[in-house]
Amino acid sequence: MAVIDAVLDRLLDGLLGLGRLLSPLCSLFVLLQLSALVVLLLLSLRVVCLLWSHAQFTRRLRCFSKPPTQNWLVGHLGEMRSTEEGLQAVDQLVRTYSHSCSWFLGPFYSLVRLFHPDYIKPLLLAPASITVKDELFYGFLRPWLGQSLLLSNGEDWSRRRRLLTPAFHFDILKNYVKIFNHSSNIMHSKWRRLVAEGESRQDMFNHISLMTLDSLLRCTFSYNSNCQESSSEYIAAIFELSTLVIERRGRILHHWDCLYWRSPEGQRFKQACSVVHGFTRTVVQERRAQLLHRGEPESHTDTTGGEEKKKKKRVADFIDLLLLSKDEDGHGLTDEEIKAEADTFMFGGHDTTASGISWVLYNLSQHQDHQDRCRAEVNDLLQDRKTEDLDWSAPVRPSVRPSVRPSVRPSVCLSVRLSTRDMTVPGGRVIPQGSICLVSIYGTHHNPEIWPDPDVYNPMRFDPENSKDRSSHAFIPFSSGPRNCIGQKFAMAELRVVVALTLRRFRLTPGGVEVRRLPQLVLRAEGGLWLTLETLDPTNKQ
Repeated sequence: MAVIDAVLDRLLDGLLGLGRLLSPLCSLFVLLQLSALVVLLLLSLRVVCLLWSHAQFTRRLRCFSKPPTQNWLVGHLGEMRSTEEGLQAVDQLVRTYSHSCSWFLGPFYSLVRLFHPDYIKPLLLAPASITVKDELFYGFLRPWLGQSLLLSNGEDWSRRRRLLTPAFHFDILKNYVKIFNHSSNIMHSKWRRLVAEGESRQDMFNHISLMTLDSLLRCTFSYNSNCQESSSEYIAAIFELSTLVIERRGRILHHWDCLYWRSPEGQRFKQACSVVHGFTRTVVQERRAQLLHRGEPESHTDTTGGEEKKKKKRVADFIDLLLLSKDEDGHGLTDEEIKAEADTFMFGGHDTTASGISWVLYNLSQHQDHQDRCRAEVNDLLQDRKTEDLDWSAPVRPSVRPSVRPSVRPSVCLSVRLSTRDMTVPGGRVIPQGSICLVSIYGTHHNPEIWPDPDVYNPMRFDPENSKDRSSHAFIPFSSGPRNCIGQKFAMAELRVVVALTLRRFRLTPGGVEVRRLPQLVLRAEGGLWLTLETLDPTNKQ
């Protein structure tokens, strides 16, 4: 494509030179004709290059099974659907091809779909410089999230990872647990009020998404948004951006920026980005000014003598930690880099965790025996405490951990990489350089070769005794390798707190509505995930 653009530049230079030699009227007429010819030639060259590249990838990917297509040109375009039927099609694909297959989105994109631990392991464990984030799935997030850890590659990614890792140390996360308790208490107070008013049937995704956003705003910005009780322009903008990214991914013409930014959806995306970026930029600039005048806040909890000491300084939040981080050369992150990381933390931290919590509660509502067992263990843990608040040291009970894991499995459905060199996978197959590798996390977690009866809710399959011979990459809800999710401990800590307190205070039963899964950025449910709430007296171990 670079050669074509260079040729275009030369042709345009020639046209301009020719135009200066001709009379004004004749020059204009000839220039229009030649311009049309150049555009036609350029489009023809691009089509030829596209078809040539498509033919080369088709040839090199013959070592992978290829599901039936409509025809050689269209390929599998339109067959990846973000619906319940789309997930069922993935199930059928996994049952048919077992480990992998090739996939072609018209002549535009050539993919390898992987859904077996032995095939995804080499890809995820490869250095970050070899398997990079692909623009097909992640590029649409760039106008929102910038050059953040999620989207960067190479040395830029390595530097950011080193700078951000201390922000997720368990000493830092300990302080966030208090926030998780507080946000859960707000949500549960609202549920009690709704149940008392006769509205016991509620959409878990709606409430829990607001709760996780509330937690993140406090952990990231020390900002009390009150978003669980009242509307917020910032919160509305985040929801808008998440929806628009999904819509754009499914419309092939909107993959071209020149068309998308002129569409109504593109204009809405710009407006929502403006709201989110304006909020984050203001907080970063104000916080940097505060640090210059007031000094550093506390970065961890002091437990000298076994008792928490009262601090005169406030505890550092995520923005503080980013502002204070320095690399080995003493250089920190710029305001623009901090803004990108904060926006990414808000994007990646609320929907994924909300999805996991919602599906945990849904599955427990379907299996009352597991719900009762988990509730009994939570009550036993809290029975001699003066407060119901959980802390970092609270142990994960034997029944709670395996009951949580089957529900976390589907939260994020896929991860995408671009291979910058040929990569060998089992069976002597080679993923050619430049291929888009779609790691099907959902497909791997529902592969019957690895998980017998994969659709059955069976917490005992995660029992240590039953897991000892299972592949290390059979269960990867937070991906794996150098580019695994940096916030997974944060997410699991919040999930355990919210689920434990919810089970202590409420009994959950099905909401009487058929659940149809909706795979978007995370796994949701069409029309919401409705459950019926029954308020419990925590002092009465039910």
